[in-house]
Amino acid sequence: MSLLAHALVRRVDSNMTDSAAADMARANGLVDRALATSPRSGHPHHVKGMVWEMQHRLEEAILEYETSLSVNRNSVWSLHHLALCKLLVGSIEEVIPLYQQAIRLSPREPRIGWWYRAIGAVHLLQSRINEAIVWLEKARNDIPAVAAVRSNLASAYALKGETERAAAELTEARRLSGDDRYSSITRLRAARYFGVPKIQALHEATYFAGLRLAGMPEE
Repeated sequence: MSLLAHALVRRVDSNMTDSAAADMARANGLVDRALATSPRSGHPHHVKGMVWEMQHRLEEAILEYETSLSVNRNSVWSLHHLALCKLLVGSIEEVIPLYQQAIRLSPREPRIGWWYRAIGAVHLLQSRINEAIVWLEKARNDIPAVAAVRSNLASAYALKGETERAAAELTEARRLSGDDRYSSITRLRAARYFGVPKIQALHEATYFAGLRLAGMPEE
């Protein structure tokens, strides 16, 4: 039940369904049944965290991911999601250590590029531009077709003054994206949730500032 719920949530998160609300409702029902059947099983807690995360109920998601990790401390994707939620609620200083722990546990993780990208993005938000570029280039090498990596790199390169490289990465982000979110700052802001006001302000001062320098228009 929890595996099916997981698949349904991932289908919604990947924009691969025309029935997102129904899929999420079904996933929530399935995972609640799994938790009722096996409350000390880690995976249902992980999936329940994903359900809360998709609904931006981040504090509840954090509790579920922490419960998942209390059952299975090697659950690297619970670490990943916990780190993302910690960032969005403003606990930015906890994010990189969680990803470093995930990398230590699973250094050959097939999707490790997502962790590299997250570390790079946090360095960028904290204005550590050189460190951000190192990690984002590692992410680009591992997951070159992910538009978000290219947009982060575009911002970082622009903030470092490497405008040609920044413009090239922004062009790639637009090409790789499945929508028009990288066509303007306004559309990008509307495309995803950037967290509590503290984190939104960091995005404005770094990520969005760099994208403007890379050539992204406001509207």
